[in-house]
Amino acid sequence: MTNFEQLPYRRCVGICVFNPQGLVWVGRRHGPASKIDNEHAWQLPQGGIDADENPVEAAVRELYEETSIRSVELLGESERWLSYDLPAPVVGQGWRGRYRGQTQKWFAFRFTGPESEIDVVKPGGGAHRPEFTEWRWEELERVPDLVIPFKREVYDAVAQQFARFSTPT
Repeated sequence: MTNFEQLPYRRCVGICVFNPQGLVWVGRRHGPASKIDNEHAWQLPQGGIDADENPVEAAVRELYEETSIRSVELLGESERWLSYDLPAPVVGQGWRGRYRGQTQKWFAFRFTGPESEIDVVKPGGGAHRPEFTEWRWEELERVPDLVIPFKREVYDAVAQQFARFSTPT
């Protein structure tokens, strides 16, 4: 295997969706992570950037693919790219060992649709594999404590940068 420090980061987006009450959408991850650490199996939508996309286009696409949400308006984006490393024991498991972790551009959106639009069972109109088993609205400042520990530093930065959007409209 390649030296961990020499592996690149996977370019990706992260998405905070705020409801009119100022709460943020979180989903419980589907898959092995939730079985290992169910308490910290929550996260915000995120995903890779395709070669022909700019980051905000990727954010809108990933949000729909993971949650079926389309009714949003852009509020802002992170000041800089935020990165995290995968724990060394799992580097070879994620992305076939090609990346050491992810570098993410984060976007904040306001949800403007009905909650009936949200569907994690058949996300993206049923065309995509479910990423989450359930979802809820949560206070943004609580989200870093709900995620897997190796992502916590990124989530702390996101919570600080997007706190201004967590007030009711």
